Amino acid sequence: MLPTLKPLIALAALLSLALPAQASVPDPGRVVPAIPTALEAPVALLVDLGTGQVLHARNPDRRFMPASVTKVMTLYLAFELMKAGRLHPDQVFEVRPEVARDWRRKGSTMFLDAGERVRVEDLLLGIANVSANDGAAVLGDGQAGSVAAWTAAMNRTAWGLGMTGSHFHSPNGFPDEGRTFTTASDLVTLARALITRHPDEFGYYIGRMGFDYKGIAQANHDPMIGRVPGADGIKTGFTNESGFSYLGTARRNGQRLVLVLAGVENGRLRAKLAKAYVEWGFAAFDRRQLFAPGAVIGEARVQDGGTRHVALKAAGPVTIDLPKGATPSLTATIRYEGPLRAPLAAGQEVAVLEVTAPGVSPARIPLYAAEAVATAGPLDRIVNAVAGLFS
Repeated sequence: MLPTLKPLIALAALLSLALPAQASVPDPGRVVPAIPTALEAPVALLVDLGTGQVLHARNPDRRFMPASVTKVMTLYLAFELMKAGRLHPDQVFEVRPEVARDWRRKGSTMFLDAGERVRVEDLLLGIANVSANDGAAVLGDGQAGSVAAWTAAMNRTAWGLGMTGSHFHSPNGFPDEGRTFTTASDLVTLARALITRHPDEFGYYIGRMGFDYKGIAQANHDPMIGRVPGADGIKTGFTNESGFSYLGTARRNGQRLVLVLAGVENGRLRAKLAKAYVEWGFAAFDRRQLFAPGAVIGEARVQDGGTRHVALKAAGPVTIDLPKGATPSLTATIRYEGPLRAPLAAGQEVAVLEVTAPGVSPARIPLYAAEAVATAGPLDRIVNAVAGLFS
């Protein structure tokens, strides 16, 4: 059960009273672009990564074949292994004959040959920026011992992230009669994990204009980088059976939007829709700050701890996206599976702040323990038991 804290009764009242007075006055000279025609993209999902709000959704849980967007899971798994010390950018893998037989010059490529030795860093750059099918296979085979073992690890990782609508049959998404599939909601989950857990790797490997390997320069076909302010891409996909898909992101003034498109009929329309959706997302909403960075949002009960409560903070400012000029009443609720059990580490994610308003997708902001809470000693247990009698 997810309890609502008693202090939140006062918090909700404070928010609903204070926020309308802070509402911005619409600028009559500013034209908000219209949302793109949803029928042109069978699947479309636009999410503010900071608030978790869905700004627009069309069939977000419909399964589709992601084609090369599959490689985002390969990149994420690689970054996870690097973080765990099980993979290093300077490692060198050899292209085994079996892998070359299956993947040499097959679709998008880094032009790898049997027996060639290639660094992990180059493989990751090739996968991220020129969609190298051979690079994804060589990386998976080299780290996991086989392409099949790597793909199994992709599926375990996806399940661990909560991507219950996804399954991967290869490290690169090459046509496989629909055995690889995902959903827009799952891809947003993956993008969130990629960006928040591995910001340095995301910034270094992803979103380049192209990649030059072995003297062969190839361009990145991402429809937004270099064309849409603040865009840093992620991954495009295309096969005849899947159509054109895209997972992309853009950041402006501290706000990051993530976009998924799937089943688009051609690359030109995909580029047009990607730009239109992102520009609409940044322009059609007021971003209202509710709490400043570092502010204590509330507190949660702690069981078996040196203290009976822990203060909760967000990672940054707490905001919500509201349609331009709207001033609705807001309700805030802290949700957690509680009481929390000690010990707790400072900065440990323990709760979620949910902010709702009529007619608006709820904002869900992770909350973290503001300080460490040690396991209660004998004296602490006595004090907590006595305090509990009077609470």
